[in-house]
Amino acid sequence: MTLPDSSPDVYSHVKVVISIIVGLCITTLLKGFAVFVQHPKRERVSLLHLGWAASLLLWIIHFWWWEFRLAMVPRWTFEIYFFVILYAILFYFLSTLLFPSDLKDYAGYENYFLSRRRWFFGFLAATFVADIVDTSLKGATYLHSFGIEYPIRIAVSLMFCVVAMITSNRRIQMAILAVSFLYQVSFIIRLYGTE
Repeated sequence: MTLPDSSPDVYSHVKVVISIIVGLCITTLLKGFAVFVQHPKRERVSLLHLGWAASLLLWIIHFWWWEFRLAMVPRWTFEIYFFVILYAILFYFLSTLLFPSDLKDYAGYENYFLSRRRWFFGFLAATFVADIVDTSLKGATYLHSFGIEYPIRIAVSLMFCVVAMITSNRRIQMAILAVSFLYQVSFIIRLYGTE
């Protein structure tokens, strides 16, 4: 069954479901950050781990704003709805991967993060692939409005994910984090700074 074209009720429904998932993501991350304030001596702080957590928080906030353009989807189907929900769920998995329920088997957050880097960067790579589909759903004009930077951004991000999955070298991991975070901030400022 296909829902009516451009129905505001459909878009409102999709927004509500996505907002629930985004809320869970943000709650998971903020709860994880709060542990360092509540129990500052329990686990050693890791700049690598906290950097990716902060970066992910910014990504999730940006994702929610980015999804406002779903109002441009001319015709909603269950398949499109299901895809958008799965896209949001990827961010939830990323959030829970950063803050596990316990660290008993690990020597701290950095050790945990590096041991789960293949999962983390695998899910992160999946968000970039999903972003291509998601952006395409909003129309060819919208997709092409980002110019050549968009496919380059996706390709480089996927390459960084593959490298980060392979290496546990802290310097390389920190460099990927720094470049990724700075580019993300730059992209957001350039994209929304003139609106």
